[in-house]
Amino acid sequence: MQPSEAMSAEPVHHFARLLSNCIRTNDLKLGRLIHSRLIKTALTFNTFLANRLIYMYSKCCSIEYAQQAFNELSDKNTQSWNTMLSAYSQKGLFEKTFQMLDVMPDPNAVSYNSIISSLTHHGFPRKAMGFFKRMQTRCGSGFLIDEFTVVSVVNTCAGLGALNLLRELHGLATVIGVRFNLVVCNALIDAYGKCGKPGYSYSIFCQMRETDVFSWTSLLVAYIRASRMPDACSLFDHMLIRNVVAWTALITGFAQNGEGDKALCTFKEMLEEVNALVDMYSKCGDMISAVRLFERLDGKDRVTWNSIINGFAQNGNGVMSLFMFEKMIETDTTPNHVTFLGVLSACSHCGLLPEGFQYIHSMERKYGIVPQLDHYAILIDLLGRKNMLGEAADLIKRAPWGRDNIGMWGALLGACRVHGNLKLARRVAKNLFELEPDNAARYIMLSNIYAAAGMWGDARTLRRYIYDRGLVKETSYSWIEINNIRHKFIAKDKSHSQLEEIKELLLKLVDPMKDAGYIFQIECSYFLVDDAFC
Repeated sequence: MQPSEAMSAEPVHHFARLLSNCIRTNDLKLGRLIHSRLIKTALTFNTFLANRLIYMYSKCCSIEYAQQAFNELSDKNTQSWNTMLSAYSQKGLFEKTFQMLDVMPDPNAVSYNSIISSLTHHGFPRKAMGFFKRMQTRCGSGFLIDEFTVVSVVNTCAGLGALNLLRELHGLATVIGVRFNLVVCNALIDAYGKCGKPGYSYSIFCQMRETDVFSWTSLLVAYIRASRMPDACSLFDHMLIRNVVAWTALITGFAQNGEGDKALCTFKEMLEEVNALVDMYSKCGDMISAVRLFERLDGKDRVTWNSIINGFAQNGNGVMSLFMFEKMIETDTTPNHVTFLGVLSACSHCGLLPEGFQYIHSMERKYGIVPQLDHYAILIDLLGRKNMLGEAADLIKRAPWGRDNIGMWGALLGACRVHGNLKLARRVAKNLFELEPDNAARYIMLSNIYAAAGMWGDARTLRRYIYDRGLVKETSYSWIEINNIRHKFIAKDKSHSQLEEIKELLLKLVDPMKDAGYIFQIECSYFLVDDAFC
């Protein structure tokens, strides 16, 4: 057994958290003491902790100690090398970076992406481009390039105004089969616009299966840069979501092209459309900006109130959501079914069960609004949180068409998993299997409930059934958009170029989440190994 295999997970997590505190407070002295403790307890053999130690030293501006910790690590993995490469390149020590790259056993796309990004950041876009070309030459007959590489180099081309290089990269990515996802396409639209080719930007835009507000805004800016104001206005009129950047770009475009009157008229029109902006800020989680805009509005209509009520509810502030609802009623604004989605969500977040039922009864009695399945689904969630699972099941049976609603039964099965109610879970799962017999996720959840209850035979039987029928759970992913770039994550995926920073942030969040009362639950995939069905 390797030393790292013998280590308990608890001390590893404990020391990783301490190292994270050192990074957050820039406390090199404490970091050195922790390093000493790791040596005494032989935890420096643990590659994960050693990598955290290297990362801590690099973030605390002590790259010499980082190198020392790296040298002492006997079982280096790709992440160990990439952490050191990133440390040197982010400091602008490119000679050291290249020396390390030359002796690295298996550099991957993350290694090269980190260097290209740092070269561009330190004001060496031409060197970044040269390194990219050298990197491809070094790979021989193949090409080492992924979506992150394309985005990074495309941005470099945009900064240089290097149209020919941009087109070459675009062609290369096409030939070798790089996936032109939303982020890559948006980067290309923006880069071609900055290189003075809005026609190319438009061509890419037309070929996209999925667009977002950044796609539209980048194309709008491309037209404005080329002084093609009629095209910009036409595109702006077709935008479903107009954010502040789009409005500002159009106003600036009019002003720069000597059309001051149109710029002022557009600014006035922007102020009159703050309903959309309130909704946009709310969906982005920026409730401070949403409230500021809301308070500036003189003629608040039902859409305005719904935006702010649902905004607070969706962002977990149920108290403010209900407060805004009461204010809405005071202004004699009549609510609709959308209003009550926010109100009921607020009750769910606050655990206000009696109030939730009062609101759903008042919908029809007081306002003549017939509750829909979405409203009942929120109450199912609320009852589930309160461990009132029998009442939740009864509500599904009473709700119009509730017995045939997959969402309601799914929410109840999830609650059964949380509270360990095996008896009800079987009944609920039976209904779900009848409604969607090919959804592997439902079978897997019930299997995990069996396993958690120690019913290994039942869990194995259910997994065998999934395997025999060839059912596959759809891959789930999460995404987050930062600075107009969308990042996509799949479970156990370690390919992101900022993996260390992501781990750092997650470790920082663990203790505050525990302090707030959150209970971590680990999904158990007990029988996914090859011999599980033997």
